[in-house]
Amino acid sequence: MEITLLGTGAADGWPNPFCRCASCSWAREAAVVRTPTCLLVDGRLLLDAGPALPQQAVAAGVDLAGVRTAVVTHAHTDHLDPAFLLHRGWVRDDPLTVAGPRPVMDACHDWLDPASTVVTLAELTAGDDVVLDGYRVTALPARHEALGECLLYALEDADGASVLYATDTGPGWLEGASGLLEGRRFDAVFCEETFGDADLSPQHLTLPTFAAEIGRLRALGCVDDATRVVAVHLSHHNPPGPELAARLARSGATAPPEGTRLRIAPAARTP
Repeated sequence: MEITLLGTGAADGWPNPFCRCASCSWAREAAVVRTPTCLLVDGRLLLDAGPALPQQAVAAGVDLAGVRTAVVTHAHTDHLDPAFLLHRGWVRDDPLTVAGPRPVMDACHDWLDPASTVVTLAELTAGDDVVLDGYRVTALPARHEALGECLLYALEDADGASVLYATDTGPGWLEGASGLLEGRRFDAVFCEETFGDADLSPQHLTLPTFAAEIGRLRALGCVDDATRVVAVHLSHHNPPGPELAARLARSGATAPPEGTRLRIAPAARTP
């Protein structure tokens, strides 16, 4: 499985264009830009599709012509800009499946031609376990309100490579998801870490609660020393990059730059 980090930032990005805090100033000087979180899997599956998607693809040096499936966590605009359906429809007429909770389906309807059969909307709710384009997709409950249900996802390919995509969510989400994760181990975890040391909302994680959630995943056996843990949905409430890297390392996590391509293999095949 190859995963391209198209976006790794929170809704307002990092640096926030309206802000002159120390973290934003550092990011500008270091030319570090983080845009709303979005991952491209094997060139054909999107995890979230926000407003920066076209620019993200260009910056990463990829195209999205091969995308056949978009799995969306929730209907907040940084994770779903349904205009991508219109822009794709101008140049492609091959099938596309968009999967996600009911509010995502509702947001997409207005951008689709009722007579068209090109785009299929697949509604998901927590606990669903489906196969989409050859990937096993398990919908997990999030601690996040997004005009209705918000989901996290476990994704597994035909070779057994498995990833957990956990954004957006507040602490304690594993209380509702542990049964769905029983017996599952992940080769990579992409977990949100939005607010650094600023505890601004129970719907997002901070550095301390990020560490706690990764610790719980380790206790469940979902994460081990071979699991690649990546922090995403990063905002300017975090400390400047070098300090952030050191803090994340305590949890065995990293925060790679956008455009990074990661090769994810099952544990038995991981060098």
